[in-house]
Amino acid sequence: MGLLHWEKRYSVGIAAVDHEHRELIELINRLYDEATSRGSKDAVLDFFGDLFKAISAHFALEERFMRERGYNQLIQHKNDHERLLDEIRDIMEDFEAGAGVNEQLLAQRLDAWFSRHFETHDARLHKALGAHPE
Repeated sequence: MGLLHWEKRYSVGIAAVDHEHRELIELINRLYDEATSRGSKDAVLDFFGDLFKAISAHFALEERFMRERGYNQLIQHKNDHERLLDEIRDIMEDFEAGAGVNEQLLAQRLDAWFSRHFETHDARLHKALGAHPE
């Protein structure tokens, strides 16, 4: 079924960026499926690591784009990226500590994660500067 589903409110209006965001949602859904299917703890932690790397790479690309274009909201946007990465780390650490996956809490945290960031920071960035190169 999947944890997150693409919603129109996530769109920043730029096809390439929206595509990247859809790919991140797919990765999160695959992680969720793995974590809730009684897969091995090591496999789930490996998947968390892969997801974290993919999100970090996406953020690094955005931040480079913002620096190159002289985006005046770079610090605020980068700070939100750090907050989002901290949130993913917290979820990973909770899982590793044996808390398992609280499906409802994970859904709430990740939905808030996407909706707040996509609707505010990413929408403002891409409205001001357009698409970043892939």
